[in-house]
Amino acid sequence: MAKKNVNEMSFLDHLEDLRWHLIRAVGAMLITATVAFLAKGFIFDVLIFGPSNASFFTYEILCEVAKYIGFKESFCFTELPFEIQSRTMAGQFSAHIWTAITAGFILAFPYIIYEFWKFISPGMHQNERKHSRGFIIVSSILFFIGVLFGYYVVCPLSINFLGTYQVSQQVHNDFDLSSYISLIRASVLASGLIFELPIVIYFLTKVGLVTPTFMRKYRKYALVLVLILSAIITPPDIASQIIVAIPVLILYEISIYISKFVLKKQSRKLSESKAKKNV
Repeated sequence: MAKKNVNEMSFLDHLEDLRWHLIRAVGAMLITATVAFLAKGFIFDVLIFGPSNASFFTYEILCEVAKYIGFKESFCFTELPFEIQSRTMAGQFSAHIWTAITAGFILAFPYIIYEFWKFISPGMHQNERKHSRGFIIVSSILFFIGVLFGYYVVCPLSINFLGTYQVSQQVHNDFDLSSYISLIRASVLASGLIFELPIVIYFLTKVGLVTPTFMRKYRKYALVLVLILSAIITPPDIASQIIVAIPVLILYEISIYISKFVLKKQSRKLSESKAKKNV
């Protein structure tokens, strides 16, 4: 049976349509999660436990930078003084399942965005659909850049700080597996979603909720929010917060130009439409 026109669809039809988009998105995520589940050695030994090793790429870079600015003792070390353990019967199996699901979501993100786009695009004008074809590619690229930033920047900074922090020499750090993985999962997913800011601003500008003037006017408040956000997803030291805040502030400035570009295009279309009516 042919699909109904979006204008002819009832509320229940829209719900049914949404249900199938969600089923396909979840199906894609489960397939990629299964692949991740089977690749246990690579996922855990290389990716998950990578930031817990002193030889991790980021630590080597930070050590060289720290030597240059005179903070060698902060980032140059031969090992991180903690161990990771599982203290529940199903702890390792549960960690395996949830890590596979998280990896599945990350890998399937472009398709999940595609299904989201397929659901909302029928309600848009032909013009808008044509000019938004790059939405899936751009949003996927931003998400993956954010995930890499979270993994290579936020995770090592957090693990280095929290793994070496001690209230007393008598207390030894033995972290539970679920706690360690939760930190990595939160850092990676939060960074990936934060990097979607330009996409969010694009759509908010399209519907008239945000303008470049508004964003410039409240830039200083945005700076405070960014610093608070950086403090939430990073350890409580100034260097880490600044490292995380810088790319987010850059994204904010890029979003201002995106908002400006969208308004300029809307204004030009409005002018062209008025000109045609006057002819």
